[in-house]
Amino acid sequence: MATQAFQKIYTKLNQITKATCSVKATGVGSEELATVGGRLAQVVKIVEDEITLQVFAGTEGIGTDAEVIFFGKAPTLKVGTELAGRFFNAYGDPIDGGPEIDGIEVEIGGPSVNPVRREQPSELIATGIAGIDLNNTLVTGQKIPFFADPDQPYNEVMAMVALRAQSDKIILGGMGLTNDDYLFYKHAFENAGVIDRIISFMNTTEDPTVERLLVPDMALTAAEYFAAEHNEKVLVLLTDMTLYCDALSIVSNRMDQIPSKDSMPGSLYSDLAKLYEKAVQFPEGGSITIIAVTTLSGGDITHAIPDNTGYITEGQLFLKRDTDISKTVVDPFRSLSRLKQLVIGTETREDHPQVMNTAVRLYADAANAKTKLENGFDLSDYDERVLEFAKEYSHDILAIDVNIDTDTMLDIAWELFQKYMKKEEIGIRDDLMNIYWKKE
Repeated sequence: MATQAFQKIYTKLNQITKATCSVKATGVGSEELATVGGRLAQVVKIVEDEITLQVFAGTEGIGTDAEVIFFGKAPTLKVGTELAGRFFNAYGDPIDGGPEIDGIEVEIGGPSVNPVRREQPSELIATGIAGIDLNNTLVTGQKIPFFADPDQPYNEVMAMVALRAQSDKIILGGMGLTNDDYLFYKHAFENAGVIDRIISFMNTTEDPTVERLLVPDMALTAAEYFAAEHNEKVLVLLTDMTLYCDALSIVSNRMDQIPSKDSMPGSLYSDLAKLYEKAVQFPEGGSITIIAVTTLSGGDITHAIPDNTGYITEGQLFLKRDTDISKTVVDPFRSLSRLKQLVIGTETREDHPQVMNTAVRLYADAANAKTKLENGFDLSDYDERVLEFAKEYSHDILAIDVNIDTDTMLDIAWELFQKYMKKEEIGIRDDLMNIYWKKE
């Protein structure tokens, strides 16, 4: 970047660690960008005139006499309608070979929306994935994580949500993606012909780790533009937040901060909250909904990252491998959308809440029957039937590769009830039974 006339140049570094360096300077703002020896850096700490800079590409080879040039501004993104259909890096520069964006320059990482200006979320976001739409319905303005083991196909699930979700814009923030993952997303969007409503910010494993910290703010700044300025329904997909938190940990450790639980920084809760709290439903109709992948280490739900995430978000979605059908499903027992009651049965069909509850109850009975079978107990006729029900319910409804609308999901559930259960075993209100239970 060319040096401008008013920019001060400093050439005396005091302290250099693996990722940071410090210099005495005045008139510098928090989170301001700079170059150190030609490498991009950002202000992370100011104590009187002692400025600590985080060097994104690392400090190896930088001497104490390296030039430090401050830009006089924090990281920015140029926003405009031509963002749609484009791929960018963590700095908001195009990586798809297309032209630079000619838009309004906006600082990233601003404050979240004042609660007084928010509406109660009340609009359904349909994803076409029944494990979400039927059992854990999502609402515009919601924030919810996918908790997944590292070997689960969460990138495929996120791509499916992006392709199927009924929203105006999808913004993908990829952190620590392999090149294969990046190309998978790119090809999936291009082949489906939906690239014009998807905007992607990508940090791959080949990019400096610390750059990941910019990606969610870039994605959310773009989301705020389309939701606030154009009143659009925007869905933000962030993957993988565990790798984002690892980058936070690297920076805080290199700055000699005392680590908290699981070697995470003590500020982890507020670092995550300032991102997730950008989810909002505006009175004018625009909204930002956030779905984020958090990979679990060895399935450990008590780790600081999922633990803090669970306090901030409105539920969670769990992926699990169903060995009976050899497919990945959205686990109906461990998943929860805390806002689903705002839309099920009102925005969706009247029988939705009762069908959902009945199907999960029968699925739980099947789990008990399976335990009896594994321990060598005899199964009753009811046990045999719920086991068969659960297998078909998993295959036809819960599997993540099933793409159907909510009414079809409900119709299939009724067919399975009727196929395996007696009328008195269903426990659904008579007025609904009269409508949806087909006469023999």
